[in-house]
Amino acid sequence: MDSTIPTRHPAAPRSVPGAGLGPFARVLGLREPTAAEFRELGEALTIGDEPMDELVEWMYREGMATARPLFERVLAEGIAAVPDAPDPVREFFDHVEAVPDWVDWDKIRLAERVMSLSGRDALYVARDMSFLGGYLASGFNKTLLRTGALEKGPAKRFAETTQWALDVSSAGGMLPLGLGYRSTVRVRMIHSMVRRHVAAMPDWRGDEWGLPINQTDMAATMVGALIAPTVGAIGLGMLVTPREADAMAHFTRYVGWVMGVQERFLPKDFRDSVRVLFHTMTAITNPDETSSQLAKPMLDDPLGWNYRFLAGPRRRIARSQHLSIATMFLGSGAMRKLGLPPVTVPWYPLLRIPFNLVRTVWTRAVPGQYERAAVRGRAAQLQFIRTLTGVESAVIGESAQHIAEAA
Repeated sequence: MDSTIPTRHPAAPRSVPGAGLGPFARVLGLREPTAAEFRELGEALTIGDEPMDELVEWMYREGMATARPLFERVLAEGIAAVPDAPDPVREFFDHVEAVPDWVDWDKIRLAERVMSLSGRDALYVARDMSFLGGYLASGFNKTLLRTGALEKGPAKRFAETTQWALDVSSAGGMLPLGLGYRSTVRVRMIHSMVRRHVAAMPDWRGDEWGLPINQTDMAATMVGALIAPTVGAIGLGMLVTPREADAMAHFTRYVGWVMGVQERFLPKDFRDSVRVLFHTMTAITNPDETSSQLAKPMLDDPLGWNYRFLAGPRRRIARSQHLSIATMFLGSGAMRKLGLPPVTVPWYPLLRIPFNLVRTVWTRAVPGQYERAAVRGRAAQLQFIRTLTGVESAVIGESAQHIAEAA
């Protein structure tokens, strides 16, 4: 193994466990990464987010008591509204506020509607395939456990991730100073704080694990959060046109750019987005004891969700429902590696597939239904946040707040 590549990087691409991503990639004609592509993924395990990392270092030198409020002010008002901003702040925000020439706002507006149109089912897939399946990447788990993810439980972290996804997909959310833009830059800053804090821990083994929240992990997480639910929605019977799928990929490309993912790891179209996810997963999938440590609490997490009526029965149904979704998309082998029941009847997907097929055909066939369905889907997604948290919204970054205070 090259000494510049962390030892967590395998000698050759690993098979991607699960019944969803691998077969879908093969349907699209995708193959494992070449030797050069695979080496690039290994090298990227040591690369963070230089622009934000430099700004965060400056913020700590200046003192968070003054630097953090200044950051929040520029994030909310724009750099032009703070003419006396220090050079490090100005350099970062001049860059991130300058929308790349390749951004197509018509595609991004379409992607917003596609994400809303998929309703709760997309969020269910995000939880039971992307979020849960992500624990198979044990290298990333090493960072999560050092931020207290096990103690805080999965509900808070997933609620924050879901809130971020709803922010970026809100109407105009990714416009400069928009809700999703602000949430994404804030998450980017938190990532940098976590990277700085965890890398400095005495038990962090950089030669083995690389850099916390590195480019390879970020690329997999970004595409997994925004594209995998689209793939899963197709698996649940929802019609997604090629135009809509490419709009989702373009949306993911821009959100990833704002998040600090290097352009070489950002998708160019929908097929390329599946390639990015498939290739990164062949490099980072390596389940170990941390996989079950983090996954097992998710099994019974629905038993504590917030329902106004018939809470007990609905919680038990939700537990069975989400287990059935996870089993269908991840497969029994992956479920076993996550320490979860490997065999479960996928009753919820079987019920939803014909319903979603009819619903999405109707939505496209009847004038005006597309927009109305998107509004209803968005309302259902916001209601799901309340089911998770008991309140209107989750506070993004709350679960990592102690990092800023400790570093």
